[in-house]
Parts: sequence; C-alpha cells; structure tokens
Amino acid sequence: MFRSRVTPVNVNQLPGLNTLGISAARIDYAPLNPPYTYSPNPVLKNKLFAKYLYPGDMFVFREGLIHFQFNVGKNNAVAFADLSSQNSGVITVANVVFGSNPQINPAVLIKGFQVEKNVIDHLEAQFWTNTD
Repeated sequence: MFRSRVTPVNVNQLPGLNTLGISAARIDYAPLNPPYTYSPNPVLKNKLFAKYLYPGDMFVFREGLIHFQFNVGKNNAVAFADLSSQNSGVITVANVVFGSNPQINPAVLIKGFQVEKNVIDHLEAQFWTNTD
C-alpha cells in the first residue's frame, strides 16, 4: 500500500549477530513510511520530534516512540538504520488497529478515537479491500 521496502540485516540473515544485540536495515522510502513503533514508551508520550533531513544527515529514534518518515522531496529517499536488537520487529500502528485479524470491535475504535462509525468503516476498508 505504501510501497516502502525494508531490507533487513538481522540475526536471520547474518547468524553472526546472535547475542550482539544489534542489527541494521536499508529502507527505500515511498512518499510516506506510516507511523510505527517497536515497543511502548510512556515517558515521552504525545511529544512530536520533527526534522528535515538532507543527504548525510542523521536522526536518532528513541525506542518506544511512534515514528514515521515523510518524503517531501521529488526523488526517492533511502536510509540506513542501526537497531539495538538482533531481531527487531516493527509494529505498524494502522495495520494493527485497522487491519487486525480478527478485527477489533468497532465500538472500541469509535470510543478510542472519538469518531463516528463511518470513519472507522472507511479506515478498515483500506486494509481489507486493498491488495497492493
């Protein structure tokens, strides 16, 4: 759906990383890499850290913060990531909330996001009918 591509280098691709607590990834970004996280962090909740990056710049994401990347340029963007886990998993927020299987009870989402049912139906339809 977003067409970003992540090429991981973790313990599954490089067994020598076992017990080192590190991995890496190359990310070829589509215009938007949607919000995602690795694990929750209640300390810095609701705080937005934003920065325009240029070739050669670096940005550090604190584990547990929901983060995203938005390509404002006209060309494709590429990034290289170093991760503090030998097998880091990604939790894409929208996929978990609106594309979960089985689906989350719409009443929970309506109340949690304080929106009407038609909004939840529209968002869920993006994950249940879109196959690209």
